[in-house]
Amino acid sequence: MKFLLVLCALAAMALAEDKYTDKYDNINLDEILENKRLLLAYVNCIMERGKCSPEGKELKEHMQDAIETGCKKCTEAQEKGAYRVIEHLIKNELDIWRELAAKYDKDGSWRKKYEDRARANGIVIPE
Repeated sequence: MKFLLVLCALAAMALAEDKYTDKYDNINLDEILENKRLLLAYVNCIMERGKCSPEGKELKEHMQDAIETGCKKCTEAQEKGAYRVIEHLIKNELDIWRELAAKYDKDGSWRKKYEDRARANGIVIPE
């Protein structure tokens, strides 16, 4: 019985370790997306053109992995936030979206997935 409890505890710890930190899950995305200066600060951070806030550094550190795994290590809040940000960029900041996609998705596989999802949500993407 004790072995089973220890095994369950270890399994729970392993699952918890497979997620990105939730330290920044309550960040105000509206504040960032509605403020071009803040948005560009994050973009410049992840594009390696500028300084990074602690949140920006965390984002940059996990960006490629999150893209390549379909956000498998994301918390629910992170996954929802990622879709929200991506759709905002596609709809309102297409140049930034294309720049990020060119850096982090050279073969275009995830870009197509997210753009198809945006189209399904009524977002028109100019060619």
